[in-house]
Amino acid sequence: MHSRTTRRPLLVGGAAALGALALTFAGASAASAHVTVGSDTDEAGSYAILTFSVPHGCDGSATTSVSIKIPDGINAVTPTRNGFYSVEKVDEALETPITDSHGNEVTERVSEVVYTATTALPADQRDAFELSVQLPESAAGSTLYFPTVQTCEQGETAWVEIPADGQDAEDLDHPSPALAVVAADDTGSGHGSGDEAEGETVTAQEQSPGDSAQTPLVVTSLAIGGLGLIAGVVALIRGRKRA
Repeated sequence: MHSRTTRRPLLVGGAAALGALALTFAGASAASAHVTVGSDTDEAGSYAILTFSVPHGCDGSATTSVSIKIPDGINAVTPTRNGFYSVEKVDEALETPITDSHGNEVTERVSEVVYTATTALPADQRDAFELSVQLPESAAGSTLYFPTVQTCEQGETAWVEIPADGQDAEDLDHPSPALAVVAADDTGSGHGSGDEAEGETVTAQEQSPGDSAQTPLVVTSLAIGGLGLIAGVVALIRGRKRA
């Protein structure tokens, strides 16, 4: 009787540790389930490669197109080629023409980039879309939002919600992909490795920066859960010896 009495709470404790570990992983998975944007540089004025990660379909339905709105201040965009999609740049007229770095007058800008699948992306697979842009110098200290609409064979998901002042984006159901921009380094070394908007085509990354940011959280969760499980097993062994 003593052995059973000792073993029961230990088993319950071990099950609780495993349950906590499962919940931790579930939380990490949910945090990475949104459409996100990552960049190889976040400095204002820098040429950057933006990577938009689409982690899943629409409630089990395959993705047929991804439309990315480009915020004001970004006037030239070069999409990276993706063999499974056709790509379209949608232009809009500028209220005030500007002069580019080559001295040419620019009267319109790319306001939207639309990737349309030639073969629908299965709901249980992910993909990434890269855009080469120059981050606006005026965006230093602010956040750029890229409202994105994911259209599927059945339905769509509009990742277009922008948090109000003081609101956490994680509280939103479908937050817009966002990129925080910082002031440029005075040394001029912060222009990143991104091609200029009129530069060469690059290959889509296997893993976007938005996904890699989740790795430390997952590793930490695994370590904590593992330690809890080991402690439960040791206590169980000690209980058997005492019985």
